[in-house]
Amino acid sequence: MDYYVDIHLRPDPDFAPEMLMGALYNKLHRALFGLQAADVGASFPGYKHGVRARTLGNHLRLHGTQARLQQLMSADWLTGMRDHTQVSEVTTVPTNAQHINVARKQFNTGSESRAKRYAKRHNISDEEARKIYAKVAARRIELPFVQINSRSTQQRFSLFIEHRKPQKNSVAGAFNHYGLSSNATVPWF
Repeated sequence: MDYYVDIHLRPDPDFAPEMLMGALYNKLHRALFGLQAADVGASFPGYKHGVRARTLGNHLRLHGTQARLQQLMSADWLTGMRDHTQVSEVTTVPTNAQHINVARKQFNTGSESRAKRYAKRHNISDEEARKIYAKVAARRIELPFVQINSRSTQQRFSLFIEHRKPQKNSVAGAFNHYGLSSNATVPWF
């Protein structure tokens, strides 16, 4: 993870930044899936969490080796987004950078299908299960998310993203096709 590429969203009067980031991130997922890349990490320098302030911001940073990032950026995955983005060159990470884990966080959101499965597993009525799950659904999630169309399952879902605390040392590991990892870190600066 010695190199990075910055992608900034340009202001657009017709599209909210969240919508543009969602489109950009879906395109990144398709590109990483197509390359079967497990060595590209993503971070969001404008990331904020909190019930009222949650946002990924307007800045996506991709991390990897120089060769992998050049391969990714030479692919045509930004088609349709070029007017909405400003893309940097592949650049060396600053030597004093800290490191951070950026991971997917899954929540039990109290969906109808989950309530039905719970009722069946615990031999209770659907109504009782819905009441139990209503409490879960009322919880306020503080993490930002994007709506993703999974390339592997063809499902659409909310991908919640968590930036954990910065640390001095890097942790090596694999990244999924969303550029996220449960344990590996990316440079944070």
